[in-house]
Amino acid sequence: MAQAQRGAWEWHFERPPATMWPLVADTARFNEAAGLPRYSVSEVPRPDGTVDFEARAKLGPFDLRWHESPIDMVQGRSFRQTRRFDNGPFLRLTASLELAPDAAGTRGRYTLEVEPRNLIGRAILAAGFFRQSERGFTRVARRVHDFARGAADMPFALERPALSAEAESRLAAAAAAMTRDGVDAAVAARLSALVRNALDGDLRRIRPLKLARDWAVPERTAIEACLTGVRDGMLAMHWDLLCPNCRGAKRSVASLDRLPQGAHCGTCNIDYERDFTRNVELTFRPLAAIRDVADGEFCATGPMQTPHVLVQQTLAPGETRDVAADLPPGDYRVRGFAPGPEAIVAVGDGGVPALLLGDDAIATGPIAPPGTVRFVNRRAAPFTVVVESRAWVRDALTAARVTAMQAFREMFAAEALRPGDDVAVGRVTLMFTDLRGSTALYARIGDAAAYRLVREHFAFLADRVREHDGGIVKTIGDAVMAVFPDPAQALRAALAVQRAVAGFNTAHGLGTEDGLVIKLGLHAGSAIAVTLNDRLDYFGSTVNLAARLQGQSDGGDIVISEALAADPAVAPLIAGMPVAHEQAAIKGYDRPVAFRRLMLAA
Repeated sequence: MAQAQRGAWEWHFERPPATMWPLVADTARFNEAAGLPRYSVSEVPRPDGTVDFEARAKLGPFDLRWHESPIDMVQGRSFRQTRRFDNGPFLRLTASLELAPDAAGTRGRYTLEVEPRNLIGRAILAAGFFRQSERGFTRVARRVHDFARGAADMPFALERPALSAEAESRLAAAAAAMTRDGVDAAVAARLSALVRNALDGDLRRIRPLKLARDWAVPERTAIEACLTGVRDGMLAMHWDLLCPNCRGAKRSVASLDRLPQGAHCGTCNIDYERDFTRNVELTFRPLAAIRDVADGEFCATGPMQTPHVLVQQTLAPGETRDVAADLPPGDYRVRGFAPGPEAIVAVGDGGVPALLLGDDAIATGPIAPPGTVRFVNRRAAPFTVVVESRAWVRDALTAARVTAMQAFREMFAAEALRPGDDVAVGRVTLMFTDLRGSTALYARIGDAAAYRLVREHFAFLADRVREHDGGIVKTIGDAVMAVFPDPAQALRAALAVQRAVAGFNTAHGLGTEDGLVIKLGLHAGSAIAVTLNDRLDYFGSTVNLAARLQGQSDGGDIVISEALAADPAVAPLIAGMPVAHEQAAIKGYDRPVAFRRLMLAA
């Protein structure tokens, strides 16, 4: 058997490892930009519960078949990935990257190790395989370096056929329509350029929150731009049902009414259900009539496929391994790559406890040396361990968030669940409003004038709700039900309403005696999303209590539940405000319900 051969080269970047890691460790886009072929992957369950990743690709005259091992990686520092081939010129190919800080920023060392299968494999290596690989990868590394320094507008680029004249015309028309519909012209232009020039890997799942971060624009600006792009014919929506383990999108549908109740993740070999807050994400891709994005993988198991994973290592039976990694104080989830035991591990200022990996449990041992994570595999078989952040993927636009936004509810009013279907929403904030003394208002100024005033008050409320990333669910007489994914934004919206209502009254010629007085109630908790009257609506005890709390409002104040007041983001907002702690008997509750009344200055 021929001996493995190795090629290695170094890159120098003027930015720190934390900046460069998301770029150079994005192996899927890196490989695509380097011109490597796309491939297909099958996830085949093994009897022991693990999964075999079987891949296929056409490369020149070879129809290659190989198996991908789970990647070894430490976020911000290194990765190592191996492919073992069933056929073709090579037996094995291992790619690894190490990043380390240096005086200029970051030193990166990339290594390829290849074990040839036969004479053809040895001939390919001798003919300049490593030299060609270095040229291709270094070209991409220079591009991402330019992007990190602000000298390029995209981190990855690929020479590809230009769009057809018809597609260019459609793209230009869509961008112009978006600008007419209120999208900032610069944002519309950047989205248009992305659709035209980006890699397929960048376009298969366009994530507005990542665009907002990359483009340094508010998140709502990027979200509304993508939503408008769908309406105006540039983009298409996709609802992704994410695995709660690996966070991969295992099912994707074009509309909410096609959303399945659950899915199977072949990567993790588990079945899971849907939850609007936890694992249903809205992504976008170009409209096929403008650019048809091809499916297929360029790297199925790279580090940036699961950015919430901080450390992943495969240990031999009985192996103890110390891995250089910095885990800031906090709670982390430790689990296997396959189904099995897991644990929440607390990391303090003193360091990381040793992670003892048993067949039935993951336990902790003595604190490891500073800057080290110690793994002890007590199993009689190899084990791939994962240490991950408990925070949700920061770039995921969850269904709970987007369906609560006013822009979504206005543009896609018909986007709803199947009749009779319902979806859990793990946490949502509901705001109910009503007008105090509306009957007297109609009697005082007449039905027609009062009706117009109430309608304008609805628009006034909708503006404040939209400004705080919420949406109007429905109006009920003179009352309004609004939804927010973020409790702090809900309270800010309520404060904005009460602080601006005097200006609304003045603008409509109403004084303090005959002006509108708004009653407000807020509560946060879990709910059920359903379709009612062809619109997405919410039901459950959270909705009921929010409505009841509005009934406790005197008008001009804000009544909030104790659950909302206790939210870590809400507590600072009400600190120092005049607050009355009250309780009342409320219909449907056996005991008096405690709440807080925020007293606003007149």
